[in-house]
Amino acid sequence: MWPASQYSHTNNQSQINSKGNEHQNQQNLKTLGMTSAISMAGPKPIDIEKTNELKDSLIPYGVFESEGEMHHRMEVLGALHRLVRQWIRDESLRKNMPPSVADTVGGNIYTFGSYRLGVHHRGADIDALCVAPRHIDRADYFQSFYELLKQQPQVKDLRAVEDAFVPVIKMNFDGIEIDLLFARLALKEIPDSFDLRDDILLKNLDQKCVRSLNGCRVTDEILRLVPNINNFRLTLRAIKLWAKRHGIYSNTLGYLGGVSWAMLVARTCQLYPNALPATLVHKFFLVFSQWKWPQPVLLKQPDSVNLGFPVWDPRVNMSDRFHLMPIITPAYPQQNSTFNVSASTRTVIMEEFRLGLAITDEIMLGKCGWERLFEAPNFFSRYKHFIVLLASSGSGDDQLQWCGLIESKIRHLITTLERNQHITIAHVNPECYNSVPLNTNNGQPLALPPGTPVAPNIDMEVKKNENGEVMPNLCSMWFIGLVFDKTNVNIDLTHDILSFTKVVHYQAEITNMLREGMTIEARHVRRKQLHQYLSPSLIKRERTTSGAKRKQDSSNQPAPLKKTKRLSESSTDEVSLLSYNEDSNSSNVYEVNIQNGNAANHSHEERKTAEKPLGPPEHPPSTSNTIACT
Repeated sequence: MWPASQYSHTNNQSQINSKGNEHQNQQNLKTLGMTSAISMAGPKPIDIEKTNELKDSLIPYGVFESEGEMHHRMEVLGALHRLVRQWIRDESLRKNMPPSVADTVGGNIYTFGSYRLGVHHRGADIDALCVAPRHIDRADYFQSFYELLKQQPQVKDLRAVEDAFVPVIKMNFDGIEIDLLFARLALKEIPDSFDLRDDILLKNLDQKCVRSLNGCRVTDEILRLVPNINNFRLTLRAIKLWAKRHGIYSNTLGYLGGVSWAMLVARTCQLYPNALPATLVHKFFLVFSQWKWPQPVLLKQPDSVNLGFPVWDPRVNMSDRFHLMPIITPAYPQQNSTFNVSASTRTVIMEEFRLGLAITDEIMLGKCGWERLFEAPNFFSRYKHFIVLLASSGSGDDQLQWCGLIESKIRHLITTLERNQHITIAHVNPECYNSVPLNTNNGQPLALPPGTPVAPNIDMEVKKNENGEVMPNLCSMWFIGLVFDKTNVNIDLTHDILSFTKVVHYQAEITNMLREGMTIEARHVRRKQLHQYLSPSLIKRERTTSGAKRKQDSSNQPAPLKKTKRLSESSTDEVSLLSYNEDSNSSNVYEVNIQNGNAANHSHEERKTAEKPLGPPEHPPSTSNTIACT
């Protein structure tokens, strides 16, 4: 809890102890960030009360770990640190270094991301960095250290991604998921308490090492630039939970990732340095619902370091001028953490900021509780038309890789759809829904609620058809909600989908990922056809969230919230896609089946420019690839 005595104006002893330094502290707080603070006001009793309520409301969502869980994480990191030290010493001896010197070269494990910021939730993974001296190279890391990890009984699901933009070893270490990066510094030895914030450390390093170091350097700089770390942490926990519940937490799909949310909260803390978390959450929505994008968010003046690494600077780099929501990392080399944001995802994020402000206005007035802020909206009731992306393969390992590749490319499809003059918003739901095994549902996909095991008792052995081809059995799907600007037009999305599938196919080929049974398919689905893709329990849950729960709260719902309407809710009713594919579930926009490493493009039989009147969900599909707005 947040003790009232800590902030009480009647705490005489606290006043006596702090009076001498108060003026200097206030002057220091004013200088944090690019501008002076908006308000230096301290907390009032109601702010303390609202902050306590906020912390209580977060507990049911599992955002706080128990003492035992925190202790277990520290034990795991300690064991990993000892392994790194052992590996560096063994490698040093193998490279003919005297034992007395090998014992002193050191090596360290540094954490970054949510764990380093102190805002990780229960069961979250740990982002970590292995820092080694100059005689240990990346090849050693992905060979001998990888082999050492394989020998550890507590290490499971070990996999190396050496050719990634930021190379990483992923593992489950005694129940904790860990992403471990590697960086080699141009130093003879790495002391125990070595500070990575010194820019000169980057001199003569390769790009991969600089990228690997960037996570730790940015995290440490964020913590240094906030006026009160405890207030920052609780505020960030609340904002991250809100973003995840509202489906706008995903850097890969064009929303904001963890570091971006952390920087927005840090900037709010700089603007209101003496405010408590409840006030900071409210001010967060106030500031960023009115932010004049693409004006960048900066936590400090960019460093004038010239070590030759590219930095975000729209005055120099033409591509930087097209970034829609620039949030700039505070450590050199400065980068935009939101370069994936598109026009549609920015629109969705700004809508959520606006609605968040309306809700927190009511919370601060005592008209509703914090639970309202964390209530998940019903994505499937917001749109009348969807594109469903289906990724299928024959085995679990193939499906994991295939879904990762497709998910990394979905933002390109969103950008392509946005270029269509008749599409106002293409809103991708970041949730990836796993389907029941296709062989248990007559080959048709049916999404399970998130977190539900995919039929653990079903035989998942790879099966082949009569032609000897692997049959897809595992399926995952993403839903993209569409808003159209007008009616009485025909919209042909064949080229848009074809461009997307070509990008996925090309990337799969050059990375040698293609396997038999891998397919990617896109379908147009109306809201009334969703029951053919979503399991009854999922539909029931969605209806409960948007229907019964909201009805229950309607008597207490304040007038401003009743009037609040999402932009996406203005979509026209009469839009449909006429299929060229004999598919009982829905119309088919475009399908590419990848078998034995080859892509087969299924062209349509004919196009139709008009459609029959809307019928019941069970009506037989038509044969066209055009969306007709009538």
